[in-house]
Amino acid sequence: MFVETAVIAFVIYRVYMAISDTKATEIVGLLAAAIVVYLLCIVLQLDVLTAIIRLFAVPFMMLLCVFYHPELRRAFSSSFSRKSRFFRGQQATGDQIDSILNACNILVEKKRGALIVFPRHTDIQSILDSGTRLNADLSSTLILTIFDHDTPLHDGACVVQGGRITYAACYLPLSEQRNIKATFGTRHRASLGLAEASDAVILVVSEETGAISLSYNANIYYDLSTDTIKKTLLKLLSYRDVLPDEPQKEAQSAEGESV
Repeated sequence: MFVETAVIAFVIYRVYMAISDTKATEIVGLLAAAIVVYLLCIVLQLDVLTAIIRLFAVPFMMLLCVFYHPELRRAFSSSFSRKSRFFRGQQATGDQIDSILNACNILVEKKRGALIVFPRHTDIQSILDSGTRLNADLSSTLILTIFDHDTPLHDGACVVQGGRITYAACYLPLSEQRNIKATFGTRHRASLGLAEASDAVILVVSEETGAISLSYNANIYYDLSTDTIKKTLLKLLSYRDVLPDEPQKEAQSAEGESV
């Protein structure tokens, strides 16, 4: 009995940890409500309602899995996938983040776009394999060079790991959501796609609007100030300089609604 209880408790704990930071928590609420209604029907001996619930239980579960597929995939991928071997070296200084943001502001002035990926726990080796390995010191100059239209590395995302630019020209998966704002271009859709499939943080510079945004947890936080982006990166990447609040500006969710 003790072993069974321990196993069940462990499974419940892992499932909870997998979905605790995602929209999949909504599933828990729906399932809990359904179970409560089902138990009440049994206690009150409402045989017809009990039979109906049993009849629609499986289709209901299938609909939940289909509707929340992106969130479930990201949640369980983040929890159970092999830990990224680079995350332990992901510590960087505020000065390095300043260098990145300085480059982004220059790119805005030049009307050029950029995608910069900060991996966290989820393994994104397939994304890294799609690009070109650099393993170079992080600097504003290098970022500007990578995203210059005359260089072969500008098409795609660069990856920052351990305070270094490790890869460039990486291709990101496009978001599977169909009702994203029409004003979002390929870069925003790609950043959101990776934010849906992993727990990585993606910085986006819009070539058209000049907005600098962050994508993470299957959301786009659009057109943030450089100060807000720095504080958010310090928090999300487990840097210990500061522990700020979440961005307060309008956030574009994966479903295309303001949150």
